[in-house]
This record gives sequence, C-alpha cells and structure tokens, in this order.
Amino acid sequence: MPTPTLLGFGAILLWSQLALLTALSGAIPPFQLAAMTFAVGGLVGCTSWPLRREGLRTLRQPWLVWLLGVGGLFGYHALYFAALRLAPPAEAGLLNYLWPLLIVLLSARLPGAAGLHAGHLGGAALGLAGVMVLFAGRGGIDFAAGALPGYLAALAAAFVWSGYSVLSSRVGAVPTDAVAGFCLATAALSLACHRAFETTLWPAGTVQWGAVVALGLGPVGAAFYLWDIGVKRGDLRLLGVAAYAAPILSTLTLVLAGYAEPSPALAFACLLIVLGAGVAVRASRAGTRERLRNRT
Repeated sequence: MPTPTLLGFGAILLWSQLALLTALSGAIPPFQLAAMTFAVGGLVGCTSWPLRREGLRTLRQPWLVWLLGVGGLFGYHALYFAALRLAPPAEAGLLNYLWPLLIVLLSARLPGAAGLHAGHLGGAALGLAGVMVLFAGRGGIDFAAGALPGYLAALAAAFVWSGYSVLSSRVGAVPTDAVAGFCLATAALSLACHRAFETTLWPAGTVQWGAVVALGLGPVGAAFYLWDIGVKRGDLRLLGVAAYAAPILSTLTLVLAGYAEPSPALAFACLLIVLGAGVAVRASRAGTRERLRNRT
C-alpha cells in the first residue's frame, strides 16, 4: 500500500482520539477550544521554518488555495459546532458522517479515477451502515422537525469537508507546509467567533491543559498534515471508506477510558466497518492491477 495512503490512515487514527481528548479538556467553549488547538497545530507546522526558508514561502499561494484551505478547516468546524448546538448530537453526527461516502462519490469525477468502482461504493455503504448502527445503539435516532437548521448545518459540514478533501487532491502542487497557514488563519477566525458568541473559560488543572495541547498536536494538528499528504498522493477513495473507522475507534477509546460502556451495537458496527474496509481494499488492488495492465 502506498505510503501516502498509510499516512492518511494516521490522520484517521488521530481523529479517533478527538472525543476522548475533548472530554478531558473540560467545558471549554467550542470556538475557544478550536482557536487554542488550531493555534498549537499551526505553530507546530512552523517549527522547522527557521531552518527551511522554503517553508515560509509556501504561504504565498493564490487566493483560491487559501479559500479552499481556510474554508475547509474553519468552514467545516463552524458548521459542525452550529449543528451540535441546533440539533441532537447523535442525529447531527450521523448526518455529518456522510462525508466519507461523499468523498468516494465525488472522487469518481477526478481525472484518472476511471469511474466509480462498485467495491469502493459498497465499502462506503457498509461503513455508513456501521456508523448508523453505532449511533442507533447509543439511544436511537429520531429526526425532529424542530432541529432542521441543525441537520442542514451537519449536512453542509459533510459537503464542506468532502469537498475540501477532494479539491485538495486537485492542487497537489501546493506543499503540505501551507496547511500551517490554514490552521493559523482558522485559529484567528475561531477566536473572533469566540469573542462574539462565547464566554471565555480557561482549562482547570494540568489534565485539561494537557488535553488541549494534545488536541493541538494530534487531532487538530498533525492529523491535517497527514490528511493533506494522503488526499493529494494516496488512494482517496480508500481513505474515504477507512474514515468510517474513526467513530468506531473513538467509541472503543472512550470504552477503554471508562467514558462509555461496551455494547452489542458497537461490536456489530465494528464488524460492518471491517467488512467495508476489506471490500474497498480489494477494489483498490483490483483497480491498481487494471491500471498496470492498461499501461502495458
């Protein structure tokens, strides 16, 4: 399997720790937490720039590239935060997790994608089914008409992140160093939203501060750099299917940490995710063999 794809898997693994670290960070308001963690993530990406002049030069990108990067990172999180405020978390989360399936569908339109492979679509469908089972096992799914604005925000977030991921693969010449600039801009916009809509609440104690730093280093830091490499040079559709493992791994982490209880729904969801990933891997390998035969 290509190294960039494996690095993309690393982003998914880091995102699976988001729920636990967020829980450990306390009751910090969402936009404040985003501002703090994106600032850490952006600064981490800049650490090597004093030794590499080309790192700073990567910020000199066309405005469309900045619109894509900042719009993807900040736009997605702003919409998702709005969805969680306006709709029940389970329903909002389920709609939001349409983004991996959308990646599979949208990536079929990329140059050289050779159309939509049934294996990738089937794997994504199994992954989505696994997420549905997981959320239903937490207490059922009940879409209430009064929460329609929240549902629309969650759906919009799914389109924003899938669009960001697919379009990023079209600007593969943009170095991953530029993600540091996108993170810092997202931190600034999040701070502005925090000042406008929230009351500041600082972390209390070493554990909460440690969780904030860990979020900035991992799920809201390194993960975006790894994802950038994965979507630009890896197997985008396989990454889309694999992304359904994030909520499963997240729940498993919460169970191991004592924040959630194991359940039959979790086990069944894991099975569906594994089956979906297996189907997608087979489709990717078949597609690789087909491309090699066509070249010869």
